[in-house]
Amino acid sequence: MTPSQSRGRSKLCEVRDSRIHGRGVYAKTAIRDTTRIIEYIGEKITKEESERRGNLQMERSQATGEAGVYIFTLDEKWDLDGGFEGNIARLINHSCDPNCEAYNERGRIWIWSIRNIEAGEELLFNYGFDLENYRDHPCRCGSPRCPGYIAGEEYWPELRRLLGLPPEDAP
Repeated sequence: MTPSQSRGRSKLCEVRDSRIHGRGVYAKTAIRDTTRIIEYIGEKITKEESERRGNLQMERSQATGEAGVYIFTLDEKWDLDGGFEGNIARLINHSCDPNCEAYNERGRIWIWSIRNIEAGEELLFNYGFDLENYRDHPCRCGSPRCPGYIAGEEYWPELRRLLGLPPEDAP
C-alpha cells in the first residue's frame, strides 16, 4: 500500500454490502458529531481531464449499470478523481438524509460526521449534484424527504417543480 493509499483508510469505518447501492461504508464504532472520519483520496486532474474521464465513466456506467464517477471538485482549475480501489471513501453512498458531509480542506477532501453515528450505521452524504442530468441519477436512499433523484438539497424545490410534485413543506 502506498502512503497516499494509507491516507484513504480509517479505523472508524469499513466496507460492507449496502441496501442502497452495491457496497457502502459503515461505522465500526460509534462516531461523535463533527468527527473527521476518512479522507477521500485520488489523482489531482485538470477540469479538461475531469470532463473527459467523467464522460467515459458515465458511458461505461450506462453500459454496465454500475456507478462509476468518483470525481470531486477541488477548485476552479482542479478536480480529484477517486475512482480506484484504494479509495474506500468512494464507496460512501448518497442519501437525502445524510449523516456526513464532504469538506475541502486546503485541497484535500475529508468526510466529517454531521451528527452522532451509531456503530454499524452506514455513512452517507448528499452528493450535491445539480439538475443538468438529474434523470441519469435516480436516488435509492429511502428517505421520506427524498425527491427521487440525487441532487443537492438547494435544488430540491426546482426538482420537485420539474417532477410535478408539491413543495416539500406542503401538507
